[in-house]
Amino acid sequence: MLGAGVFAVFAPAAASAGAALPVALLLAGFVAYCNAVASAQLAAAYPSSGGTYLYGRERLGEWWGFAAGWGFVVGKTASCAAMALTFATYVLPEYQRPVAAAAVVVLAAVNYRGITRTALLTRILLAIVLSVLLLTIALSVPDVSTVSVESGWSTGGVLQAAGLLFFAFAGYARIATLGEEVRDPARTIPRAVLGALAGALVLYLAVAVVLLGVLGPVDLADSAAPLTDLLRAAGHGGLAPVVAVGAAAASLGALLALIAGVGRTTLAMARNRDLPGWLAAVHPRFAVPHHAEVAVAAVVVVAVLVADLREVIGFSSFGVLVYYAIANASAWTQPAADRRWPRALNAAGLAGCLLLAATLPLMSVLAGLGVLVFGLAGRAVTRS
Repeated sequence: MLGAGVFAVFAPAAASAGAALPVALLLAGFVAYCNAVASAQLAAAYPSSGGTYLYGRERLGEWWGFAAGWGFVVGKTASCAAMALTFATYVLPEYQRPVAAAAVVVLAAVNYRGITRTALLTRILLAIVLSVLLLTIALSVPDVSTVSVESGWSTGGVLQAAGLLFFAFAGYARIATLGEEVRDPARTIPRAVLGALAGALVLYLAVAVVLLGVLGPVDLADSAAPLTDLLRAAGHGGLAPVVAVGAAAASLGALLALIAGVGRTTLAMARNRDLPGWLAAVHPRFAVPHHAEVAVAAVVVVAVLVADLREVIGFSSFGVLVYYAIANASAWTQPAADRRWPRALNAAGLAGCLLLAATLPLMSVLAGLGVLVFGLAGRAVTRS
């Protein structure tokens, strides 16, 4: 979760929510919590690769599972592009697209060699990101009395901002997709999902409040690099390269996890013939779905050569919200023996996902619906 989102998503969210940005963040966090408990409850009952693609098939039927898997794959492929573009923007903005493509190739090669190496590198990157974010917050804390609340906001704007901010929360799904590769998944996955979500929400709230207090909602909305502008406004512009290092590490860490998660969902779908069968191959030495990960990397490389960073955030959020709507519907159907949280949270999560998806920018909604229909139609043709 501590990826490109914390460095890139607050500006477009502030453009929608204004001074109500923390409210939108809390709303996104609540929906994410509902999704997290549904995912954790399902992962404990079905500790296999595939996430909601698997859960949807088991609880609702093959078509619902396919819709979830397809939403995840296309949404998270867009997220991969966003992470790579954010990395390149902070490192070498004048060569943004080729640098982003190179980052995808390198991290796909790391994933190709197995999950153990991926986890170690992720820990290193996470330590860097946390250090940079905490330093930036500490150096920029504003006087509470100076926080601007003049920017107008609306309910629709808050909902749209919450949908965009959801882009920054969705990383906990990666834990559930690795069900075959962790010890004691029934205990480990629920604890890991909820712990990761709580930690990210607290940090995001701190960043949002400081950004609003120092930059104000209008300047924040116009910022291409909010945390860099934050340090400059607080009188610490000389430390801007430190933020660049943190943004690069965050983007790489998230991209690393995303490639692994998308590859494993692709593997699960290929095993069930919902995607081409050759994507189900597992490397005999490294035990990773190497064909799937190479295919994902290839698509992401193409995407970073043509995509715009802010546009792919909305598209990614739509696909992932569809994915989690199906997760909540699946958790709703679980019997009492498998239930760990109240069923009302599943209903709230389902309603929240559908509401946030519907209130995203219009082009994101239309593009997401088009790709979803394309996938469903393609499955209908290949299965007929």
